[in-house]
Amino acid sequence: MAGDGAEEEEEEGERQAGRFSQLNGFLPGKEAERGSPAAGADAEVLPEAEAMLLSPGSGAARAAPRLSRRRLAVLAVFSLYSLANAFQWIQYSILSSVFVRFYRVAYTHVDWLSMVYMVAYVPLILPATWLLDTRGLRLTALLGSGLNCLGAWLKCFSVSQSLYPLTLLAQTVCAVAQVFILGLPSRIAAVWFGPKEVSTACAVAVLGNQLGTAIGFLLPPVLVPNTVDDTELMGHNVSIMFYGTAAVSTLLFLLTGIVFDEKPKFPPSQAQAVLQDVPPEDYSYKQSIINLFRNIPFVLLLISYGIMTGAFYSVSTLLNQMITTHYMGEEVNAGRIGFSILCCLWLDYTKTYKQTTVIVYILSFVGMIVFTFTLDLGYLVIVFVTGGVLGFFMTGYLPLGFEFAVEITYPESEGTSSGLLNASAQIFGILFTLVQGKLTTDYSPRTGNLFLCAWMFVGIILTALIKSDLRRQNINSGILNTDIKAVPVDSPTEQEKNNTVFKKQSESAI
Repeated sequence: MAGDGAEEEEEEGERQAGRFSQLNGFLPGKEAERGSPAAGADAEVLPEAEAMLLSPGSGAARAAPRLSRRRLAVLAVFSLYSLANAFQWIQYSILSSVFVRFYRVAYTHVDWLSMVYMVAYVPLILPATWLLDTRGLRLTALLGSGLNCLGAWLKCFSVSQSLYPLTLLAQTVCAVAQVFILGLPSRIAAVWFGPKEVSTACAVAVLGNQLGTAIGFLLPPVLVPNTVDDTELMGHNVSIMFYGTAAVSTLLFLLTGIVFDEKPKFPPSQAQAVLQDVPPEDYSYKQSIINLFRNIPFVLLLISYGIMTGAFYSVSTLLNQMITTHYMGEEVNAGRIGFSILCCLWLDYTKTYKQTTVIVYILSFVGMIVFTFTLDLGYLVIVFVTGGVLGFFMTGYLPLGFEFAVEITYPESEGTSSGLLNASAQIFGILFTLVQGKLTTDYSPRTGNLFLCAWMFVGIILTALIKSDLRRQNINSGILNTDIKAVPVDSPTEQEKNNTVFKKQSESAI
């Protein structure tokens, strides 16, 4: 009977509320008062969620998800100040030969101006994600943009051949800013964007960082040519680059303060609406971390993401040295943007996270092989093409990893999962940069690249082993009674139980 089915569904909803208190790092044994948000003038109703939702365990009506018009401005400002931060990361490495002469230091010292981004991230990521989860999106965004602005201005005062320590300090400040930037794309996408645009929004947010890296490859060699015999002119050119970066960073900091809100008035998706039902005082950051490390698919993704992104960081840092080994006096200006948008548009419509991730990983591996064996052919145009193809696939993987992690770890915090992914990437990036740099110096760029190829092959295997459990997608599709756990359960009894619940849902709707 339909009535009996409805009663059973209501009972199951109450049981789900009990389970949900232990998810997303929330402490058991606490009750939440759930209400209904009111409508607002600055929002538009999602077409796929026009019906009112019931809050589990309370019977209170939950307002339909709505999209805020401010979301595009938030995404644009974040992408731009993330761009500025990435530009400051790579501006030294792409001019390594220039800064070696200007500051009269070894190549290793210039490499550390890039690696400090990776070193700073690892010890600071847990405090940064704690701040994001407990103090919110706006404060984290202001810290990231503000520190990026401060670091840019400190660089302006380091334009002297004896002030390498000051430029290192300035770059360290920018590196700390990065800690409050890299973990935000998936959080901004989830909090501000609907289920049909969340992956694309994450890709655009990540694209800002990638675009900054690409501009960092292109613009500094134009602004600061290698004037070996005129260090005064070299310093003048460096000063122009630093002051320009500082001016842009200051403008973006002001825009961040104007545009960023903590969250929209109404949840943009059913998944966000469910999360907002649990009171923030019940949240346990420690329990959230424990849940993530008990999630085997996430741990596999954590390692494979670290390998791929660490390889990307290593190649970016050492690219100038690899090229100048075979092509003296040449600087590489290859950009690597656009592919991430294509991949994540595909994800928004197909939700084939694992398949897309594996394919992009394999294509990145093939691109690395091709780049490795064409680097020393003597034709710079071939290096531009193969290097562009390599970056085309490697950067496409970055937002895929973020969104895949959010799907398989829901309802855990997006900032915590993406922060851990970035920490893994920084650790692998440091190790890969040191080892590849040593192999490149002592042997050849090919030896260093083959080292990365071997690790990327391991990453492909780990990615193939990840179990694709799209929990957030299930919620957004209306499967509200699915038993969400921190660790996927494969036991036949649990599977049978879930199938029975889903069957009862279908029968009650008939």
